[in-house]
Amino acid sequence: MPEKTFVAQKFFWAALAFVLCCATQAEAHFGMVIPSSSTVSDKKDAALVLDIAFAHPMEREGMDMARPKAFTLTHDGKKEDLTTRLTPADIMKHKAWQARYTISRPGVHQFAVTPEPYFEPAEDTYIIHYTKTVVAAFGEEDGWSEPVGLPAEIVPLTRPFGNYAGNVFRGLVLVNGKPAANTDVEVEYYNARGRRAAPNPYFVTQVVKTDANGVFVYGIPWDGWWGFAALSESGEKLDYRGSPKPVEIGAVLWTEFAAPRISSGK
Repeated sequence: MPEKTFVAQKFFWAALAFVLCCATQAEAHFGMVIPSSSTVSDKKDAALVLDIAFAHPMEREGMDMARPKAFTLTHDGKKEDLTTRLTPADIMKHKAWQARYTISRPGVHQFAVTPEPYFEPAEDTYIIHYTKTVVAAFGEEDGWSEPVGLPAEIVPLTRPFGNYAGNVFRGLVLVNGKPAANTDVEVEYYNARGRRAAPNPYFVTQVVKTDANGVFVYGIPWDGWWGFAALSESGEKLDYRGSPKPVEIGAVLWTEFAAPRISSGK
């Protein structure tokens, strides 16, 4: 084979592999609930702003998100409906939502979103990501490992706030209240300011699996907001233009990991 032809073929296959890899990575969708702070220790920080979106967070690529079916707060075992607080927002140049909530009571506050099903043509599948985040306030932290009763949910086994980058995070995946064994959990960093770049598309979405008890483990490499999305098939079908389509359900949890402050003391 002539050398020029060989080089051209190598370039073609390398380019094709890159395109296919990019296409695969682009399928990593994440529901998002990002509060302005994951911990509140002073009343001046108690007025939270929560961004609610559907996106590829590492690549900073948004998707239009319909108004969620429900937005709730669970605190001290009681659930409060905050759906009426949702207002339209532009996040990552796409239709998204925002809510404001002022924390007035100590303890763990679990915010959860139930979205409308999203049809993804590339996968010929509906996607429903039940998404939550946890905010701790005023020194109390009991109840952070309590589920809030979502159809698909990640129950943290590592406290989901007050963590340093470099910590190891563990979570339990529940689907219909039961541990989900051998389930893929996709992990992505919210690259909000575009300060991080993946070496190649394989690095955009990290993937781990749950064990036989539905537990997964992941080590956090750097500070910021990290999302965990445990994916499974619901077994149900939804109609799309006269054709029944499968439904992927995701249990999604967002939690913040911080870098320690540099002390000016000796």
